[in-house]
Amino acid sequence: QVQLVESGGGLVQAGGSLRLSCAASGRTFNNYAMGWFRQAPGKERDFVTTISWSGGSTYYADSVKGRFAISRDNAKNTVYLQMNNLKPEDTAVYYCAARSAMSPISIMRSWTKWDYWGQGTQVTVSS
Repeated sequence: QVQLVESGGGLVQAGGSLRLSCAASGRTFNNYAMGWFRQAPGKERDFVTTISWSGGSTYYADSVKGRFAISRDNAKNTVYLQMNNLKPEDTAVYYCAARSAMSPISIMRSWTKWDYWGQGTQVTVSS
């Protein structure tokens, strides 16, 4: 089992920045690919970004490319999501996820393919 706890969400004005953190415990953190998804009210859970166990590979949804950055610190069992130039359409609950293997992005983009989830943290961007 892997337990994931997100933090860092909040209310920010458009153009602002937030940094989300996801602390992991349980099984060896650096065996897992990590990812961030988000879910707005009434919508499906959408892929945001993922990072390989080593941090050497990252992928981003087109909607966040150039604005968001994922990183991980395996010594601290933590993955981060730096979000810059936030837009009102970024408003959602953001979820951290862990997967035991890195697969082609077509698989990693599907929330149903992930093994463990955090409880989510709300991000609200006002216009």
